[in-house]
Amino acid sequence: MPRAGKQIEWCIVRLGEDSNWWVKEVSDDVHWDVDGLSIIDPRQISHLLDLIEPLKEYQFDDSIFDTAFIAFRIQKDLGDGLIRLVRSKESYVDAEEPLFGLPNIVDDENSPYADFITQITKARVKMLNDLIDFEQKLTVDEVEDNIREEENNNFIEGKAVHLFDEATSILDYVPAGWELDEDEGTSSATEEEIDDFPEIEEEDTTEISKEESLKWDEDEEEETDEAYEGGPPTDDEEDGDEDLEEEEEDKL
Repeated sequence: MPRAGKQIEWCIVRLGEDSNWWVKEVSDDVHWDVDGLSIIDPRQISHLLDLIEPLKEYQFDDSIFDTAFIAFRIQKDLGDGLIRLVRSKESYVDAEEPLFGLPNIVDDENSPYADFITQITKARVKMLNDLIDFEQKLTVDEVEDNIREEENNNFIEGKAVHLFDEATSILDYVPAGWELDEDEGTSSATEEEIDDFPEIEEEDTTEISKEESLKWDEDEEEETDEAYEGGPPTDDEEDGDEDLEEEEEDKL
């Protein structure tokens, strides 16, 4: 993690085996240490923005997102899973092109990114206390301790924690043994797909039924026409038919 808030103009990022992007090289390698430095891609930015949307009701200022992450746009694909990024002045919400987000860190504890983590934790705790009837109110310290324990386990195992996982572990946090029926203001991919799925109008269904009905009638006519393929009946066959008719008349 970088220890100074020096501006960097470009960086080269690589796609890791975990499908996350990691910084490989920066324009200012004096003040920025790329060891374990992660960066979020446009898809992850969109997901985080969706997750923080409901937190606005719990005194979270979403404008902090633009200060917590330094915006970069794609300049060139270098191949072999490497991309060169350059600084962008666009806002993440109003961006006209895909943006990456590098955590804006002055030091490990005092930075816009650190403030972002603190604010989403506080807002998440307020939201959980509002939606779940705990016997005792959930506290920020409890959430931080639980998340820190998991991060320490990853550190012991030699796993680098990507900043996307760090943020979502807070934004998706629910205490063990509890669950939320619905996260207000959020929508899953399934719900979005359902909303985008076009409705079938009744008149269209009727037209389909008519076409199928006509098709069935045509099939029945074809089956009737093809039921007998022989020539005209012989005299013996006609006599047999007349005997049958006489027998049926006698029965009556």
